[in-house]
Amino acid sequence: MADEMKMRATMQGDVTDVKVLMTHIMETGLRKDPKTEKFIPAHFVNHFVATLNGKTVVDAQWGIAVAKNPFINFRIKGAKPGDKVAISAVDNLGTQYTGETTVAAK
Repeated sequence: MADEMKMRATMQGDVTDVKVLMTHIMETGLRKDPKTEKFIPAHFVNHFVATLNGKTVVDAQWGIAVAKNPFINFRIKGAKPGDKVAISAVDNLGTQYTGETTVAAK
């Protein structure tokens, strides 16, 4: 999917502010389809990793409590304009999602 992630990394003084908006249904597996009364199968992102120039800066395990189309915001010290921030995520069905952006000066 080409539009699975929208990303921005902007310098804010000596800290880089990273914003990521993922497109994902994040279905818990606890909700019933109103028409069939059967549970909708679970489908959620369960592992999220962010790297700066290949070095891991965020490594998170997620569960069913994360909302649909998750928005993630975090800050990194030590980044410079032109550095690469990459995101990798995997859902419980094994689908991988990736995105990359370049740190921009403000």
